[in-house]
Amino acid sequence: MQKGMHIDTERCVRAVQSKDARFDGWFFTAVVTTGIYCRPSCPVVPPKPENMRFHPSAAACQQAGFRACKRCRPDTSPGSPEWNQRADLVARAMRLIADGVVDREGVPGLAARLGYSTRQIERQLLAELGAGPLALARAQRAQAARLLIETTPLPMADIAFAAGFASIRTFNDTVHEVFALAPTDLRARAPRSSPGNATGALTLRLPFRAPLNPDNLFGHLAATAVPGVEEWRDGAYRRTLRLPYGHGIVALTPQPDHIACRLTLSDLRDLTVAISRCRRMLDLDADPVAIDDQLRTDPLLAPLVDKAPGRRVPRTVDEAEFAVRAVLGQQVSTAAARTHAARLVIAHGEQIDDPEGGLTHLFPAPEALASLDPESLAMPRTRRTTFTTLIRQLADGDVRLGPDSDWPQTRARLLELPGFGPWTVDVIAMRALGDPDAFLPTDLGIRRAAQELGLPSTPAALTARAAAWRPWRAYAVQYLWATDSHPINFLPV
Repeated sequence: MQKGMHIDTERCVRAVQSKDARFDGWFFTAVVTTGIYCRPSCPVVPPKPENMRFHPSAAACQQAGFRACKRCRPDTSPGSPEWNQRADLVARAMRLIADGVVDREGVPGLAARLGYSTRQIERQLLAELGAGPLALARAQRAQAARLLIETTPLPMADIAFAAGFASIRTFNDTVHEVFALAPTDLRARAPRSSPGNATGALTLRLPFRAPLNPDNLFGHLAATAVPGVEEWRDGAYRRTLRLPYGHGIVALTPQPDHIACRLTLSDLRDLTVAISRCRRMLDLDADPVAIDDQLRTDPLLAPLVDKAPGRRVPRTVDEAEFAVRAVLGQQVSTAAARTHAARLVIAHGEQIDDPEGGLTHLFPAPEALASLDPESLAMPRTRRTTFTTLIRQLADGDVRLGPDSDWPQTRARLLELPGFGPWTVDVIAMRALGDPDAFLPTDLGIRRAAQELGLPSTPAALTARAAAWRPWRAYAVQYLWATDSHPINFLPV
């Protein structure tokens, strides 16, 4: 699949006629005879090809006057994989929109973060997605509203506010326009019982493109969990979330066809941001078929892919947090890194209440760590310098690791910091920035796996061999790591 595939009419028609779920989120099908738009895998009888129109986003369909299908619910499709594999202006803008920046700061705020004019942002998004930033944010608000309407007993006025609408009238008009139903009618169609409402939690399903192998994904998150911030309990990965308007706690449970998500939020305005960050952490918008097909072209990698396809890259909900933890984990064991992080959490983290009792703190923000005494860190002096320099750079904004970050520039900036070598920079690029092509040729586990498989084991030779795996080398890392018996490779029991 590739950029702009919605203009390949013949290919889109074939995908719709075969109800191919792999294309969900890549494009949307608008049907001129019914006025509705669907995901490619919609279960209804496919319309005639001459009645199909293809759009690159749900927002573009809505802009063209089409309503969301009530059967396939196209607004709940997995997101386009492009925004997680690209680092250009449009991809960075889409990541920021998903993170709620337009709702909080408006289009001028989006443009300021990206370093472009509002006119340039509008023009590029319209050219590629058929909709500008306001329309894209509006589509996201409509999806959040639908979720709250169907899964909570909240009054409609509260839902309108939580979903980011400026007025009840705008909320009502948008819901009716997008879903062809009034908010009250939308709620009436929802299941009568909704698990989690009694405790104030929101329960929802996070879709993904199959296959998804949860072993290394949840195994990595559980094995490296920082006590008080993260835990594995009753088959779910749980963690605290620092969010724009407050904080939250999420429990994520792998299921065969979705990830079960249970969210408790101190402010419901954080709903779309929390969902976006959880999806990003679990790499749920990846295109595993395209990734695995590329890696299978190497005959030595192919058996690993065939044995357990659909591996994802375990990422993060907080880029600055991960960078701090990456430094704490330099040249020490997983257990030692967790111990260092737990000490920081107890000393500097913000305490929260967990209704289920297992989580106690938010991971400390860089601003909270900026005043710590370096002598309190139980690590070599050189690594203390590395740690305090990173904290200062993050707190001052000199190093930016958010969804708006420019990957090449950020890599270069990190390499300038004392104690930051290629391994640390690439692991941050892979798991915090989300670069799908980040590679760790100096990693001991990677070199050991390469040697066992008959791949070149020296960094230079392995990097040369891995050129054929691009742009998916971060996924090759997951398959190579999985040859080891380390707990990060196994779903906890």
